[in-house]
Amino acid sequence: MNQRVLTGITTTGTPHLGNYVGAIRPAIAASREPGVESFFFLADYHALIKCDDPARIARSRLEIAATWLAAGLDTDRVTFYRQSDIPEITELNWLLTCVTAKGQMNRAHAYKASVDANEAKGQEPDDGVTMGLFCYPILMAADILMFNAHRVPVGRDQVQHIEMARDVAQRFNHLYGAGKELFALPEAEIEDSVATLPGLDGRKMSKSYDNTVPLFEGGAKGLKDAIARVVTDSRLPGEPKDPEAAHLVTLHDAFADAATREAFRRDLVAGLGWGDAKQRVVDLIEAHVGPMRAHYAELMAHPERIEEVLQAGAAKARRTATPFLAELRQAVGLRQMVAVVPPAVQAAADKSATPLIKQYREADGLFYFKLTDAHNHLLLQSTGLADGREAGNWVKRLKTEGDAALAEAPVARAEGVSAEAVSQALAALVEATRLAEAEKAAKAERAERAERAEKAATAPKA
Repeated sequence: MNQRVLTGITTTGTPHLGNYVGAIRPAIAASREPGVESFFFLADYHALIKCDDPARIARSRLEIAATWLAAGLDTDRVTFYRQSDIPEITELNWLLTCVTAKGQMNRAHAYKASVDANEAKGQEPDDGVTMGLFCYPILMAADILMFNAHRVPVGRDQVQHIEMARDVAQRFNHLYGAGKELFALPEAEIEDSVATLPGLDGRKMSKSYDNTVPLFEGGAKGLKDAIARVVTDSRLPGEPKDPEAAHLVTLHDAFADAATREAFRRDLVAGLGWGDAKQRVVDLIEAHVGPMRAHYAELMAHPERIEEVLQAGAAKARRTATPFLAELRQAVGLRQMVAVVPPAVQAAADKSATPLIKQYREADGLFYFKLTDAHNHLLLQSTGLADGREAGNWVKRLKTEGDAALAEAPVARAEGVSAEAVSQALAALVEATRLAEAEKAAKAERAERAERAEKAATAPKA
């Protein structure tokens, strides 16, 4: 079974070199690992908590989406979407809010930091605190639990939110699961190994310090001008430099292979001037970033292409979210009102009910099929197939061969569904198919006998 990994990117700024090295590049590399199902989303609802400038939010959504695509995110392999395009997330947010203790939210780091800052200034504890900020961890839990992510890469400052998501998931499972684990319990994946780039002044690269190196903004000239402002010591050309004390070296090493790193250090010790050293860093980064910048510029000039990618990603995400939310609504009692069936009749109906396999076509033009149990719970979901006949052949094989066809079929078990449950459902489906075919054959034989009898009765007598 694939491990689901989920990463959110808040849309309040423009990505810089530190974002690329520390988050974007490693996340894209991880998404290419076998056995990993990756979800990347633009956290634009979260952005509204921090920013009330609509133009900035809109611009940031475009720039961040273009950056990830230009950096090589494979949207055929991953699910890439905007948080605000998935209405199931906000509905789940409310379901989770109803089982989350206020006392737990009181302990959230972001809320406590705001309260502490207000009290230090002699203001009311909740001055300026919105419900968006207060309930931020619940929306984050909804982001994670909507897709039952197993792993969530975060910095140490976000670990508490993953722990809260686990607590909320456990409480929901206990209240409404009826013995089934509706939500997987996510694990925080601490990114201690991910590089943290220094900014122009040596501190962590951050917009709040105004010390960033642009990733794409300003083009090649913007990169060169930024690197020229990197603080170095006063040693002149010809004087030995200490590579371990120079944060310019850290910027260099983030883009260099082992041999290039060693040569750079050796030349600094031998007296390479800082001006020449900075030009080397510019050339090295430009060789890596330049081709991506051209792709980025093309995407920014055609935002409709980005929109098309995000809409396709939303459709893909909702193929998971929509049936899962329907299951959650059923679990909490938000069910359709139907006629009450007497227990004896219901028992007979349950006994005779069989699983169902259904073929259908989605808006992406691909053909899919899925297996559900007698209560319409998803058991198996196929991948998209270009040929409807191929999908139909797989449906036929599963209905007639059952488990024997499963190993080769382009399907995956639904979250929380056991192999035994699938095997039992397929066995029931095969038996139902066999009985249906037998009934069809018997019906045809009866019709043929009736036709022969009718012909015999009306034939002229000798």
